[in-house]
Amino acid sequence: MRILLWHVHGSWTTSFVQGGHDYLLPVAPERDADGLGRARTWDWPTNVREVPVAELRHCDVDLVVLQRPHELELAERWLGRRPGRDVPAVYVEHNTPLRGRPDVPDTRHPLSGQDEILIAHVTGFNDLFWDCDGARTTVINHGIVDPGHRWTGELPHAAVVINDPVRRGRSVGTDLLPGLCEVGPLDVFGMRVDQLPRALPVPEGRLTAYEDLPQDRMHDELARRRVYVHTSRWTSLGLSLLEAMHLGMPVVVVGATEAPVAVPPWAGVVTTRRDELAAAVGRFLIDLDLAAEAGDAARQHALKHYGLKRFLDDWDRVLTSTLAGR
Repeated sequence: MRILLWHVHGSWTTSFVQGGHDYLLPVAPERDADGLGRARTWDWPTNVREVPVAELRHCDVDLVVLQRPHELELAERWLGRRPGRDVPAVYVEHNTPLRGRPDVPDTRHPLSGQDEILIAHVTGFNDLFWDCDGARTTVINHGIVDPGHRWTGELPHAAVVINDPVRRGRSVGTDLLPGLCEVGPLDVFGMRVDQLPRALPVPEGRLTAYEDLPQDRMHDELARRRVYVHTSRWTSLGLSLLEAMHLGMPVVVVGATEAPVAVPPWAGVVTTRRDELAAAVGRFLIDLDLAAEAGDAARQHALKHYGLKRFLDDWDRVLTSTLAGR
């Protein structure tokens, strides 16, 4: 099957392109958001091929995987075929409902009310909270390329992954970092220290930031830290959390959106209490054996529920039925 999709979410795409299909990614000379092409920091197989935008009209595309509303128009303009009518299509909804008018939980999905394109949510929370108004939906939970058990916990530090901390702010829990720093050293991946809002009172020397590490190296660095902290309040389900669990890390998680379903109590701590978040991080920092036990449980749970084979099998069923017009 020849599948056209855009490089939007690198971690999700890394898993998706492990299937047995040919994956065509639009590429533009400027490699902007609509023509990014192949990843630079993820390892993708050779069946992921860049196709210049100008050549897409001449490609024999079997199915389009959409991930953003404006890709409907892009696909029609670049392919000369309307997704859902002239070429089979599936829309992947990565995100929780966006704030707007009306607000959550009454937010209408951009593809609500139509019956031509299946909406595939990446979590049950998304499916529950988006108002799709009768559009066909399904849930395909995330699957992760297993990085292997790498956790050593040799550094008694907590690790966090936060991208775009200023713009996303409270949504990703940027404001929680100072409180976490009070219980021990905090290493934040995906940002620079100077990206933190100046109003945040981070204790001197308690926060170190790491930016733009290749995925494999980031996994190595995460695994050296004692505990992973998932600070997001409003996200579908951060793949960095599932990657940390695969690495064998104990996790301390803000109990919002899909996270309480994804993390069992024996894999760490899930809570909505600020004081309990900090206290749990502190316990794992001082108790290596406790951290190891929870990390092993986290890995086993992640392998069972968020493994790559189940993810690809689920997607193959959806892609096959969509191509057959069902």
